[in-house]
Amino acid sequence: MASEAHVIASGGCHLFSGCGFPAPGYPHDFTFTPLFSIGAFHFTKPMLLAIICAGLVIWFFWAGFAKPKLVPRGVQNVAELAILFVRDQILRPMMGKQGDGFLPFLVSLFFFIWLMNLMEIIPIAQFPVASRIAFPVALMLMVYITYTVLGIKTMGLRGYFKNMIPTGVPAGILVILAPVEILQYILIRPFTLAIRLFANMFAGHLLIAVFTLASWYLFSAGIGLLFSATSFLLVIALTAFEMLIQGLQAYIFTILTAQYIGGSLEAGH
Repeated sequence: MASEAHVIASGGCHLFSGCGFPAPGYPHDFTFTPLFSIGAFHFTKPMLLAIICAGLVIWFFWAGFAKPKLVPRGVQNVAELAILFVRDQILRPMMGKQGDGFLPFLVSLFFFIWLMNLMEIIPIAQFPVASRIAFPVALMLMVYITYTVLGIKTMGLRGYFKNMIPTGVPAGILVILAPVEILQYILIRPFTLAIRLFANMFAGHLLIAVFTLASWYLFSAGIGLLFSATSFLLVIALTAFEMLIQGLQAYIFTILTAQYIGGSLEAGH
């Protein structure tokens, strides 16, 4: 569903076939033929994967708590462990008990991002949804609006902007520091939140694609077999490493979200 021309071209290319290495890249490995279109709206594979991930998160926790038991077993036991992980490792360290009301939001955010990233190593899917910039940006906007509205509600509009500027700083330094701090809250925080997730998933997918195609390209008689086997071993190692990165990026995005929301809550005290 990604560029069929690239797939066909790479299929006939080997070390001694006369054609060059079909290097993966943008846009052919990140642009998809629409599954269907309605006017100007095009429904693509990444959108389908995002819906599947959202459905899996909803189904998992619904199955775990639709009929909760006092002594948890099966899906409920795993679901409780998942919630406790987010509460104890992300929410409480960043927000304290006052942030417990945001636990459903953070749990949903963490597992949704993690599953979207995990799609990269799932057969047939084989694409990390967050490597399309629109998805991290949409999540970032949801988080940005949440902590901004909460901060204004807690401190008032004037107090919210006043809280961005550090106190006890000499006036000469404050003239330089104040715009930087305001810019950090308004632009740098949301930008880095989205771009970090996008860049890691984009780079990881591209790296695995390079060595996967290289394994096929180098697969030929003689010394090519040695190079092909080495490249294939790198694919396995990079896939294992990417699994770590996928979980880590979901964790980082969620813990920063908790920190930003926690800052909006604490500033009012």
